[in-house]
Amino acid sequence: MTRYIIKLFFIVIFCSAFVVFTVAAPVYADIYVYMDSGGVLHFTNVPTSSNYKIYIREKPPMSLNSNITDRYDDLITEASKKHGVSFSLLKALIKIESDFNPLAISSAGAKGLMQIMPENIRALNIKDPFDPWENIMGGTRYLKQLITRFDGKLPMALAAYNAGPNVVDRYKRIPPFKETEDFVEKVMKYYSIFKKG
Repeated sequence: MTRYIIKLFFIVIFCSAFVVFTVAAPVYADIYVYMDSGGVLHFTNVPTSSNYKIYIREKPPMSLNSNITDRYDDLITEASKKHGVSFSLLKALIKIESDFNPLAISSAGAKGLMQIMPENIRALNIKDPFDPWENIMGGTRYLKQLITRFDGKLPMALAAYNAGPNVVDRYKRIPPFKETEDFVEKVMKYYSIFKKG
């Protein structure tokens, strides 16, 4: 009888652990793309060959119970003071670019908290774009260059951060691309929110 109870006890413990780990474990699905010889694009979350390349890397959702928005305040403050860029502006940019995910990678290859493009990673001499300190310092330095280039006009500098400075130079205003227009609007909105906070 005792042996039966012990066996039953271990079965209950095993089943409980199985339920906890399977229910609590989040599921993320990266999307891959492959173009066949006929020019047809094939999308999947389970690539079957090395022909598939990453198309969208899904970011894990941020916990609603965490203080994620304050996690990098010390680093943002340091970068703000060093490069003379508003703390609230930097925080707003990070919010929109990566939602404070230091491992974020965009479909275009931008990396880290400030979503720095590969060519800028090289130009800014960033060794590890996923290191929060390095990413924020490098991204802030780049944003400061853009603010200077566009005579302190923040919307233009933000548009250049999103679409590239040469594109903004060409249009001599925020380029008429929905993605860029939305980006500038969102960053400016959060800039205002963080300034009030």
